[in-house]
Amino acid sequence: MPFSVSNRLSALPPYPFVELDRMKREAMERGVDIINLGIGDPDQPTPDIIIDALTEAAHNPANHQYPLGSGLTDFRREVADYYERQHAVSLNADKEAGALIGSKEGIAHLPLAFINPGDVVLFPDPGYPVYQSATLFAGGIPVAMPLLKENDFLPDLDAIPQDVLQRTRLMFLNYPNNPTAALATMEFFEKVVRMAKQYGFIVAHDAAYLDIVFGAKKALSFLSVPGASDVGIELHSLSKTFNMTGWRIGFAAGHPDLVSGLMAVKANIDSGVFNAVQRASIAALRNYDKLFPSIVSVYEGRVKVLAEGIRSLGWTDFTTPQATFYVWVRNRGNRSSLEMTRTLIEECGIVTTPGTAFGPSGEGYFRIALTTNEDRLREACKRMENAGL
Repeated sequence: MPFSVSNRLSALPPYPFVELDRMKREAMERGVDIINLGIGDPDQPTPDIIIDALTEAAHNPANHQYPLGSGLTDFRREVADYYERQHAVSLNADKEAGALIGSKEGIAHLPLAFINPGDVVLFPDPGYPVYQSATLFAGGIPVAMPLLKENDFLPDLDAIPQDVLQRTRLMFLNYPNNPTAALATMEFFEKVVRMAKQYGFIVAHDAAYLDIVFGAKKALSFLSVPGASDVGIELHSLSKTFNMTGWRIGFAAGHPDLVSGLMAVKANIDSGVFNAVQRASIAALRNYDKLFPSIVSVYEGRVKVLAEGIRSLGWTDFTTPQATFYVWVRNRGNRSSLEMTRTLIEECGIVTTPGTAFGPSGEGYFRIALTTNEDRLREACKRMENAGL
């Protein structure tokens, strides 16, 4: 007998990467040598120091029981140390930090903790699809904030209507940004803090790419902004920083009420992160200065190769990213984002992500993820040249 899904599930837009996987699968079945520049899943291995720490911790029976809901005390203290060292932010590890099963889980659960039916949630467009779906699951009203090139892919805060701001309970932000690779300025974050205090809303900063910045630049933690800890929570992931996407661990940091509310939702839904994974993550954070420079330098080299390659083909409407491992490229010709993506798969065997996968404001763009080696990136550019793109 057939069963129908709930109204809340049927109200969600299709998860965009499902269609991407379908197109990729069909090409592979035709025998196409696929260069996958689609989903942002690092191709480099997790560093041995982290794997060794996991192995040791997994052999300790003390780590085999249910973990504490908010995370091991040692893990939360290491998170606080990381913030102090890298971002000059002081945290109370007992009240202002908590373990997550990856930042995606924290993003998805946060609206359940603080959104009532009818509350407005502001989210970036283009942006990570979970901001919108999490809002809908919680009964909130998602309202998009367009990210446009003329505004350096920062939302125009002055364009948000007063009546919307008065009903806003939560604002999602994400810098360094996926998919545009944009960086936020101190002036922008300061304005966000002022607005949040004026209208009484929460700011949730998705900091999954906070560490992946090139050259001498350093991305701003939202919590480093004066007054941000009064209104905000930051959701961080070890996935991209340490090549640990499959390990499923991250952390939340910020206002104690926001952290405790999120942890209360988690207590009713999951049983926390395997203690051995937390122990391994302590090793990752503790060895940040030893491990991370070599990881980020790989992406910096790939950015240079890809940018030079597509620029040599006449693709000039893009900005060489200073952060993340994404390149946000304007389509050429009159192709839609989906048409451009399909053309790249069918004519070049290259998987990218259409801009509209991240929202309507992504139309006219596609995203390249630099999750393959430099030789394959050069090959991708050569295929584009041969296809006349």
